[in-house]
Amino acid sequence: MAGLVNYISESFNELKNHVTWTPWAEAQRLTLVVILFSVIFALAIWGIDTVFSNAIEYYFSLVKPEQVQV
Repeated sequence: MAGLVNYISESFNELKNHVTWTPWAEAQRLTLVVILFSVIFALAIWGIDTVFSNAIEYYFSLVKPEQVQV
């Protein structure tokens, strides 16, 4: 148990004193860039999926045999 407490203590010390953190303003700006890119990418994937879905639907409507009513 003492090893676990020592590990946590040393990890906290490392994060507090030896890690160079990104300034808050830059972190906010980069977060907005990631959000914007994610939304644009999701819309692009949705658009491509819609186009392919419609193309496949159209193809199957052409090759589907007509049903004969009896």
